[in-house]
Amino acid sequence: MNDAVFHSFFLIFSGAALLASLALYGRQPLLVAYIALGALLGPYGLAAVPDVKLIADISHVGIIFLLFLLGLDMQPQSLLRVFKQVTLVTLISSLIFAVSGFAIARLFAFDMLESLIIGAAMMFSSTIIGIKLLPTTILHHRHTGELMVGMLLVQDFLAIFILLVLLSSESGNVNPVRIGTAFLALPLIFMLCVGVVRYILLPLFTRFDRMSEYVFLLAIGWCMGVSALAEMAGLSREIGAFIAGITVATSPIAQYIALSLKPLRDFFLILFFFSLGAQFDLGLLPELLAPALALGLCMLLLKPLAFHYLLRTQHEHNALSWDLGFRLGQISEFSLLIAYVAHSAGLINNLASHLIQAAAILSFLVSSYIVVLYFPNPIAVKEHLRRG
Repeated sequence: MNDAVFHSFFLIFSGAALLASLALYGRQPLLVAYIALGALLGPYGLAAVPDVKLIADISHVGIIFLLFLLGLDMQPQSLLRVFKQVTLVTLISSLIFAVSGFAIARLFAFDMLESLIIGAAMMFSSTIIGIKLLPTTILHHRHTGELMVGMLLVQDFLAIFILLVLLSSESGNVNPVRIGTAFLALPLIFMLCVGVVRYILLPLFTRFDRMSEYVFLLAIGWCMGVSALAEMAGLSREIGAFIAGITVATSPIAQYIALSLKPLRDFFLILFFFSLGAQFDLGLLPELLAPALALGLCMLLLKPLAFHYLLRTQHEHNALSWDLGFRLGQISEFSLLIAYVAHSAGLINNLASHLIQAAAILSFLVSSYIVVLYFPNPIAVKEHLRRG
């Protein structure tokens, strides 16, 4: 094994185990420990793990597995029903967040295009934090879980549309053909996957279901294969992974696959949060402090209020509306991807890119604290809130 890779993994996982133990004794969310470790060991800290890009590339597999497991937990009929309820709420709330982010960026003298992209990055909530801090019992069986997943998926489609626009703008002009082709590919991929699952995958699962190693291998191969197909069609790997999951969700073996893949998902998510802390340039913090605080705190306050109000207009209970509002009260990992793509395309400068990153990290930390301290979740510091 390459010594540098082994050394990096040793520092990341041994350090994460140490800081996670301290975090639990101090009644702190584990996500905070992973991000703090990244900042400490990354190139802008002690530089003990210099090749953060490799770690970040590897870590995105965790997001793919997360979306695959989400799909496994959703029945297609339930998803369609929820979409009808949450689409309007999600679109209106996303517009509110985008306008607010744009206004704050303009207030701090970012130019028009940079402000538009910063505003667009504020539209979304974190799939990773939202789902990771949602108890499994609620995710599987409760209306709360269905609503959250529905809203996050509508946001994901919006994020993909924005990413397609940014990717097609690298030459300075938006390519509507590329965008249209990608969205036309979505139903075709779904129908293709339904056919493959029915006539190939399920017969294989049924015939060899006693061979756990084979089931594990086939599930990973299916997830990665559909993710790659979606990427080739102009969509995202994450949407491909979700399609791969939801087309298997009606199978009796779906829950077995979900249980077997969760440790693998958690392995990669630790790398994701480590790389998030490690990639942030601490040297820009003095210049970014005021706008990042304004942007991050605005989203932390506005998102719960907006989601609560909009869900109440859909006749949801007051307690459920607040619960979902706070669980979705942060910026998204998709925002980080938007910042990266826009910066790579030369549409925003380094400062604007780091502003999005700083506001996102701030919202991740504060939102995680709020949920861990006041709402049911798997890592609650209070016994009566801890749910598996």
